[in-house]
Amino acid sequence: MARISVHEALGGGAVADVLLWRRWRAGVALVVTSSTFWHLFEHAGYNFLSFATYVLLLTVAILFFWGKSATLLNRPLPPLPDLEVSEESLSMAANETRAWINCGLSIAHDIAVSGNFKTFVRAIFVLWMISYIGSFFNFLTLTYICVLFSLSVPVFYERFQDQVNEQLSVARKLIQMLIEKLLGVLKEILMPTPKAKKTQ
Repeated sequence: MARISVHEALGGGAVADVLLWRRWRAGVALVVTSSTFWHLFEHAGYNFLSFATYVLLLTVAILFFWGKSATLLNRPLPPLPDLEVSEESLSMAANETRAWINCGLSIAHDIAVSGNFKTFVRAIFVLWMISYIGSFFNFLTLTYICVLFSLSVPVFYERFQDQVNEQLSVARKLIQMLIEKLLGVLKEILMPTPKAKKTQ
């Protein structure tokens, strides 16, 4: 199996550079910021809404007093960018959201209307796994763990790609065998085959 570029698989842009620690300052900033927020909300007991309100209150107060003192002391006003959301960025976000919703609806259609048994079992398994993992952590801790994994797994995979691919192919074959056995058992339970009547 040919080696693939992890950088290209991650999109090849600035996000890929951060996830692969090629922009190490941004990676460190992301780890420090997420660790700080996790500590503030999980251990220090802050509430997100009150914290966000205090930050906005402090920002507005600083900008107000900076603007007032700048006019009194003949200093430049605070440099604020144009605070507008462009129509193009909103359109891109709406298109991306629509694509994800349509994907979910097509899976639901496959399960409900088409009666696709494999898709049904996969959906049940994925939802059960999310529920099972979510029972161990609250949402904030799970998000923090995902951030840490996203900053460590791509680097690990890029360095040890051949070994990881070899182990994943073995695991995939094993999982496929188990899924086929499970599907066979479930089909026998849910859709029993009619037995031939005995002739006397």
